[in-house]
Amino acid sequence: MLKKIADRSRERGFTLIELMIVVAIIGILAAIAIPKFADLVRKAQEGKTRGNLTAMRGALSIYYGDNDGTYPQDNLAILTTNTKYLKATPQAHVPAISTENNTGHAATTTVTTFATVAASSNTDTGVWAYVDNTTNSDWGDVRIGCTHNDSKATVWNTR
Repeated sequence: MLKKIADRSRERGFTLIELMIVVAIIGILAAIAIPKFADLVRKAQEGKTRGNLTAMRGALSIYYGDNDGTYPQDNLAILTTNTKYLKATPQAHVPAISTENNTGHAATTTVTTFATVAASSNTDTGVWAYVDNTTNSDWGDVRIGCTHNDSKATVWNTR
């Protein structure tokens, strides 16, 4: 009878070696998965910013059509005045990319106006860069004011 009890106690549970192996495997899997997850989060933030840029440009196009071929001559606040075009100014968020020497920018809804696209391409603050000069051929152009590359090695302000 004592032998049966002794045999059963040996059969239950895991040995210390088995537990250490399981912990090591979980650690290896975590070391592989965490960087990939961080990369996916950054790409999702980039995708959201690109989508917001498209929303801004779409609202500008509708405004242009509604106003007989003229764009706003302000910081785009008119697009959100009665929520006809946008409910609110979307966020521009340029995430950091360590491999590209990109420190990123905090999320912002700020719209900065410029006289030309060339002038806006020199800004590196992560804001929406809008050309409001009625005499310039780029009037109505909106971009992201960042001179860094995104995860696809494309400069943000060239989009």
